[in-house]
Amino acid sequence: MKVFSTLFAAWLLQANTVFAVSGLVGFGLKPIPSYCGQACHWPMLSYRLECTPQDAVPDVSGWYPDSAECKANDTPYLTTLAWCLHTRCRKEHTISQLEQFWEEQVTRNIAVYTNTSKKQLPAKWSYGQTLDHITKPPTQELGPPDTTILNFTALVPESKFILQFNTGAGITEEQRKGATYGIVILVIGFGVPILATCFYHLPFTSRLLGKYITPYLIQPSTIGTYSVRPLPYLLGNVPTIGQTTYIVLFFALNIVLMSINYQSMQPQIYYFPQNIEIMTFIFYRTGIAAYAILPLLILFASRNNMLLLWLTNWSHSTYLLLHRWIARLFVLHGLVHTFLALPVFLHQKAVRESAYWAWGAVATILSVLILGFSVLPARKWSYEIFLVTHIVFAVLLVVALWYHVVLWVGLGTWGYETWIYAACAVWFFDRAARVGRVLKNGMRKSKVTDLGNGYIRVDIPRVPSANDGPGLHIYAFFPTLSVWRPWENHPFSIVPTALMHKSGRKQRSETSSENGGNSPTAKESGVRLHTLDIEKHQSFGTSTAEPLNNGITLLIKKESGITKFLEADNGLLTLMDGPYHNTSATEIRRCDRLLLIGGGIGITSLLSWTVSHPNIKLAWSVKESAKCLVKELEGALSDVEKDVRIGSRLDIADLMEKEAQVGYNKVGVVVSGPGSLCDNVRAAVVAAGKKGGTEFELEVDAYSW
Repeated sequence: MKVFSTLFAAWLLQANTVFAVSGLVGFGLKPIPSYCGQACHWPMLSYRLECTPQDAVPDVSGWYPDSAECKANDTPYLTTLAWCLHTRCRKEHTISQLEQFWEEQVTRNIAVYTNTSKKQLPAKWSYGQTLDHITKPPTQELGPPDTTILNFTALVPESKFILQFNTGAGITEEQRKGATYGIVILVIGFGVPILATCFYHLPFTSRLLGKYITPYLIQPSTIGTYSVRPLPYLLGNVPTIGQTTYIVLFFALNIVLMSINYQSMQPQIYYFPQNIEIMTFIFYRTGIAAYAILPLLILFASRNNMLLLWLTNWSHSTYLLLHRWIARLFVLHGLVHTFLALPVFLHQKAVRESAYWAWGAVATILSVLILGFSVLPARKWSYEIFLVTHIVFAVLLVVALWYHVVLWVGLGTWGYETWIYAACAVWFFDRAARVGRVLKNGMRKSKVTDLGNGYIRVDIPRVPSANDGPGLHIYAFFPTLSVWRPWENHPFSIVPTALMHKSGRKQRSETSSENGGNSPTAKESGVRLHTLDIEKHQSFGTSTAEPLNNGITLLIKKESGITKFLEADNGLLTLMDGPYHNTSATEIRRCDRLLLIGGGIGITSLLSWTVSHPNIKLAWSVKESAKCLVKELEGALSDVEKDVRIGSRLDIADLMEKEAQVGYNKVGVVVSGPGSLCDNVRAAVVAAGKKGGTEFELEVDAYSW
């Protein structure tokens, strides 16, 4: 954990360096060094000079592409520009700033809003020297460009100066606001989980959170008891109220920042009247917001989101849920950006037929396709196909976003590419960390045991992370099972193999409840409870079992993916990416009592919890077909206070009520199993928490889509 956290911090430092070097408008990047200077300079570029070639024609901007040598030695050109700077820009800039502008800009052969060729051939005179060569103030304004040659010291017309000044100042200022709001969105996006966790750990808030906030505003589902279970017709998963609060506030933040602080600067060259100008500014800002959200979008989906998982008590499943909602916001920004571009630019043939317009259209289509193929029915139909298309389309989307910017304004102009650098840094760190974990774990030869009825046990030897605590999972590869998709991997909760080989020391009774009813009491259900063994080991490190025990065990229920090919094998090639923590176990382990509730194969993620706390009870229900699983775990559960039901369901409400009646100050509840079980436990924990007396800490480890 500490190693990867350090690596992630190093990535943050690298990302900050990228921001500092590449820059954003207003944060080290000035695409237009001086609004006033350019307002003097740009109108002059539409006029022929005495050194302009006879066959020269204006470019698409109406400017003559005169060489730097031509401008550097043309006296009327230099004196006209110097006089305009002297009379119009002295209030805006100091003499030294005007000299700097003169050195960097006066001989540039530029295109609209690009920041290339920062310094070319110097002018024959400095700004001050040029002023000294003006013997008397000019009185004649420049006339129409098509009939006027700039061969005298002239006055730049007021109307042309205002048009250029408003255009440069208005667009640049809006880009600065967009960059600022983009940073706000990004920082608040990953900062809120950290701040919320800090608030959670303040001493004076623990009672307030446990009694009044957690059972009312954090744990309950937003709609009924739906959370892990999808809504009817597979409409999606419902966030909890706590998750919904983040989503609503984040959406509201984006809507507010896209709606405020627009400043019209009319007249100007490109966007008029005022309603078109404001529409264009919204177009700019939503585009920047989409780019700014991209790093956050990738960060929340990352397996190696170590900084947030380490600093917060939010689970990886929560970040994945937020990833899906932020993706919807990303698409919303993109669609608004696209639809506003149509009335502003569609009538311009040069824009409509440009490559950057085409790449922008590709980016919009890809984002919509990614969102459409990510709906729950598609994920349930074939998760493997969803995952492959998701990754491929996401890579193509980043490429499209890159070319959309580069072919429009180039690099180092408005700073859009900076957001892509940050997003790619997050993505490459995650992928490199995954490869690094796989290489560190190395190749393993696993023993596969068929337990019957579709249940499989996989023992992976010599895994150093076997004893790293409860709540861990790995992504396991079995590359030899399928030649068509050797890269396929799935998450599995891990159990230290030493625990599986634990003998039944201090065993007082065996639990056996076959075909039991739903009666809440142990006597009525035919279950003989095992009393708590206070002296049981608190870690696995002291095991003296056979060498195989220095490893991990996976208990797997065959499904439609790669696991359906698993069968008995004494040397199955296995690769591992992990282990990863499902969530922080700190708060759960600080509780007075730990109640573990499992359904079916969900027992796998609960087993390592049974030796992580001195006061534990396990409640586990399985189908008749899973008797083999119960038998396999008899030794592992021999010292655990437990209620095991075969062929019958647990009375969750009764379990919670009994735990609350004991008088514990705080009870930790860990549940793992089908969605219906997890949602029932959540509802029961919320109901028990609202009654007061005992506080409940809940951790849901569901196996669902």
